[in-house]
Amino acid sequence: MDVFVARQPIFDRNKRIYAYELLFRTGMSNAFPDLDGETATSSLLSSSFFTIGIEQISGGNKVFINFTEDLLLRGTPAMFPSGKIMVEVLEDVTPSTEVLESCKKLVAAGYELALDDFVFTEQWRPLVAIAKIIKIDFRLTGMEEIKGIVKTVKPYPCRLLAEKIETYSEFQQARDMGFSYFQGYFFAKPEILKNKDIPSPQLTLLQLITEVSRAEFDVSRLEKLINQDVSVPFKLLKYLNSALFYRVQPISSIRQAIAFLGERGIRQFVSLIAASKLSENKPTELIRTSIIRARMLELMAENLHKSNSSDYFMLGLFSLIDAMLDNEMDYLLNQLPLTESVKNALGERRGSMFPFLESIELYETGNWSDFENVLAGIGLDPARYPVFYMDSVGWADNYQ
Repeated sequence: MDVFVARQPIFDRNKRIYAYELLFRTGMSNAFPDLDGETATSSLLSSSFFTIGIEQISGGNKVFINFTEDLLLRGTPAMFPSGKIMVEVLEDVTPSTEVLESCKKLVAAGYELALDDFVFTEQWRPLVAIAKIIKIDFRLTGMEEIKGIVKTVKPYPCRLLAEKIETYSEFQQARDMGFSYFQGYFFAKPEILKNKDIPSPQLTLLQLITEVSRAEFDVSRLEKLINQDVSVPFKLLKYLNSALFYRVQPISSIRQAIAFLGERGIRQFVSLIAASKLSENKPTELIRTSIIRARMLELMAENLHKSNSSDYFMLGLFSLIDAMLDNEMDYLLNQLPLTESVKNALGERRGSMFPFLESIELYETGNWSDFENVLAGIGLDPARYPVFYMDSVGWADNYQ
């Protein structure tokens, strides 16, 4: 059975990663037609802890996992390390005396509870009293109702998590209301488009990307641009002299590094460093997501024997450039030496390359039905997708 596991970031008030929620499905049939929630969660736990490895998918962070009523009553969460998982109690669980007792036992054993898609009724009050986190869906719940829930749970020690936050204004609104945690892809969109000027340090990085992307780049000019920001040569030389590359004599100059990596290697590595620098004032998840996308799209292209896999890498890497620089995508694309196919996919969301990017966007958000349709059009073996995704997650986490 093919197991599809994606992770969605959860941030704290400072936009730092607090945890990931694991999104799950099995096979390529639509949204669990013959799969109950218990089997789904059991398969997810088995895949995450025993097959993939929880450290690889979580990057060392805690993971939120949904548990059905039957699994809670059986004490299934206790099979897994309390420090690794957040036990999510689904909204369709009946808050019975038996469920409450099972949850109390878990809390006494060191587990933490999150109440998912929360809507308050008196039946839920005893669980609110022992929960660590209350999750409220900002798409499904009206603002007045949210305010009422915030007021109701205020006397309790639980924290509030705002789900499906898609813009910075929603993030700010939820934070002002007292929410502590935030889930959604607000971090992947521009904040405020103040002006169209690119600051000088960022302009230098774009010039570096421009130079390294030329069909035949000038080694002397590239060396000069790399040396303009001390962190770039430092990271490059540290990488090449790490245990990944066994060498009798260390590489001590940028020119040596360029020769050692070759054109493709230096293009990829310098682009990664430059993109990372462009987003250094943003949540770290922004560049992490960009790197995952870059690696993922490159693997997909190679699997399908595309001759321009490096273009697919650049497509993923710069798919969030507007959020990195808080500027319009169309304007930024005019500053970057990307191919027309990449620009069409990023700026106009069309063309032969766009479905590849769209597939990973849908995968990230767990939009499984649309994901299935897009993936069918690409022609990639569905069994390879989760393999490529986990490879990309591990690659991105190791890079950072």
